[in-house]
Amino acid sequence: MIGPDACDSTPAAVIVTHGPQHRITYRNAAHREMFGDHPHPLGAPLREFLPGTSGTSGTSPTDFSEVLDRVLATGRSEVLPAAPVRLPRPGADGEPLRHLTCALSRLTSADGSHGVLAVMLDVTEQVAAVERIRVLSEQRRLALLRYASLVAAGSQAIWVIAAEGGVVERSPGWELMTGQTWEEYRGDGWTEALHPEDRASVVRDWETALVEVPARFTTTYRVRMSDGAYRHVAVEAAPVLDRGRVLEWVGTCTDVEQEWQETRRDELIARAIAATAGIAELDELLAALTHVVVPAVADSCSVYLLTEALPHPGGTRSAERVVATTRPDLPELPPHRVEHLGPDGPLLRAVEHRSPVHAVFPAGRPPPELAPSDTEPWLPPAANSVILLPVVVEGTVAALVTASVSGDRTPLGQAETELLGLLLERAHAPLGRALEYQRTKQVALALQRSLLTEPPAVPDLEVAVRYRPSNAAAQIGGDWYDSFERADGSLVLTIGDVTGHDLPAAVTMSQLRNMLRGLALGRQESTGSVLRRLDQSVQTLYLECTATCVLGRVERPAPGRFALQYSVAGHPPPLLVEADGTSRFLTVAQGPLLGLAPDPHYDTVTEELPPGSTLLLYTDGLVERRHEDIDVSLERLRRHAFDASRLPLDAFCDALLAEMPAEDSDDDMAVVALRVPPPVPGPPGEQSERGDPGRQG
Repeated sequence: MIGPDACDSTPAAVIVTHGPQHRITYRNAAHREMFGDHPHPLGAPLREFLPGTSGTSGTSPTDFSEVLDRVLATGRSEVLPAAPVRLPRPGADGEPLRHLTCALSRLTSADGSHGVLAVMLDVTEQVAAVERIRVLSEQRRLALLRYASLVAAGSQAIWVIAAEGGVVERSPGWELMTGQTWEEYRGDGWTEALHPEDRASVVRDWETALVEVPARFTTTYRVRMSDGAYRHVAVEAAPVLDRGRVLEWVGTCTDVEQEWQETRRDELIARAIAATAGIAELDELLAALTHVVVPAVADSCSVYLLTEALPHPGGTRSAERVVATTRPDLPELPPHRVEHLGPDGPLLRAVEHRSPVHAVFPAGRPPPELAPSDTEPWLPPAANSVILLPVVVEGTVAALVTASVSGDRTPLGQAETELLGLLLERAHAPLGRALEYQRTKQVALALQRSLLTEPPAVPDLEVAVRYRPSNAAAQIGGDWYDSFERADGSLVLTIGDVTGHDLPAAVTMSQLRNMLRGLALGRQESTGSVLRRLDQSVQTLYLECTATCVLGRVERPAPGRFALQYSVAGHPPPLLVEADGTSRFLTVAQGPLLGLAPDPHYDTVTEELPPGSTLLLYTDGLVERRHEDIDVSLERLRRHAFDASRLPLDAFCDALLAEMPAEDSDDDMAVVALRVPPPVPGPPGEQSERGDPGRQG
């Protein structure tokens, strides 16, 4: 048998038993340290000395007894690896579970009897380390299974990135989405599938996450799909940690294009509502909407209002570009411009088809069917896609919206077409009002033009007339003129302006004109008396109406002589330009506006019309300019009339209208001009010299 001190210095716990009762004959210091000093003396059966004999959990006494019996009976050594054992000690309570590896061998004593040698090592720490590794491996396996289930359930991809960066694993989902093979994707190759505009920021944010290690990393960016189009994906990633150390990152990538489009739509509609709140003017509202579109949706956006319901002869249509908004680095288009859309141009085709037109093409190279064959360019030079969107209100195309993007920016698509339609719904109500006004204005203009007839052909006098509508889109003119011969051979000239710029004003204008024609034809009265009768009719039939008027009657007091009897009702004075250039306003006749004075009186004045002289009747639109005194305006008209007095009468009228640019006046203009025959040439030396334009008669 082994001596009492034979294994005292051995670090492993050692115990020796003898005989079938396995009575203890030796235990070393390490065993006593492990199990404590047992109160039973040597010679006691081992089962009383083994852990678990007091009913504690762990390896049961029966297990040890069976092993001891087998080793003693067969002589074959056995090992119990990492057996869980609780080590009860006297006075100790709740000793933690330990793990022991036990090696048992048979010993033979000098007298031929047998015993068992048991050597035990505490492997609790090693078992715990192995368990931690097992748990981490299981957690990772479960995590991967969970993510794999997500991939199988939706259009997601799963990936694993090393602690220092670079993809080390991925699911097939990414290749299905993007077409990137594993060799193209691994490491940092995944960044090649990102949109060029997003790549730098995504890489920068990811590198920051690798350093700062947030509990959760989320971002959204655009990825090139297998068909070449870009779609938005949402990325969620989390670090896999062990005692604060990053082992790797696991994340998912999900296609969220539809959600992104819905969010963008809601945000832009909210911006459009805020931008247009309180705006009543159509031009301002459309401008506010285009500033929402640019640059969030497009690089350029223009709006054309269809100013005429029917095309012109030849198939052209007039459209007014009321808004043109572009990105700051792109060439600008003038926002206000009336254009004639050609029948072969893309803009008119979009209007006639009444449906959106969408096209994508290489930057700066639109297809022939989109080439700007209209009168003016409408596409930026580097455009790569375009949307032409007719805005239909009450069954009529009220406007046409064009939008484009340029350069390397992602081309416009169907989503942008739908988004533009939603944004333009904000303009439907004011566009409807504009459309209704346009219809009203067209009716009024048609009515007005039907009344502005050609002057009569008089053998010994020339008469010319002109009318130019207001340049302001919101104005319907009330100007009118008339000229006709009476039965006695006299020629009536009249011109006037009804207060107001709407359809009722145009209707009232037509009624006053016809009423005055009837009064002037049917009575042998002075012009002042005729205007008085007209005023009485106005104050009886049109209680809210006021108007201005000049009524003139050209008579022949003697052969070759002409005289003008005239009266004025609050209207700018007639202008007389004589053959020698002498010019003067006929200001003697005075009278109030029609519909203003309860008991009106209108002067009747007769002026001789010298041979070769020109008489000009006009409305205030010809002379009035913003922020200018009326006397200054009248003097300018007198000088221009002198300069043009030698021109033929039609050219004379055109020259006066040309001196008032349309953009300088918001009012319409009407002109009636009369030219008296020139004097019969007399002997040499008797003809007068051309007078000083500044000399007043």
